[in-house]
Amino acid sequence: MSTGVVEQVDDDLWSAIGDPTRRRMLDLLLVEGDGTATTLSQQMPVTRQAVAKHLGVLDRVGLVRATPAGREKRYRVDDAQLARAVAQLSSVGSAWDVRLRRIKRIAEAIQHTRTD
Repeated sequence: MSTGVVEQVDDDLWSAIGDPTRRRMLDLLLVEGDGTATTLSQQMPVTRQAVAKHLGVLDRVGLVRATPAGREKRYRVDDAQLARAVAQLSSVGSAWDVRLRRIKRIAEAIQHTRTD
């Protein structure tokens, strides 16, 4: 994507964010500051095991960081990686805005030539 996209889109990052359960988990972690698989599973319609797997995906792409907390891990959102994801989304959105404006101009030009 060389049309103004600041950096290459990280497909693994966006694949992780693309899942609605993981987005909900990120929301919960942002609101609460941190959480474990157990505490998050109490607020989600999925099992603790499913939450742990989702946290593993988020950890693998760097969106969350785990620290040991007894027998569990406590997860926090990695602000720098989240900011990177937001910047990518903004950049991709801007690039698509440019493309859509061009498509609109082309469609209007075609419409104009048909009415003449």
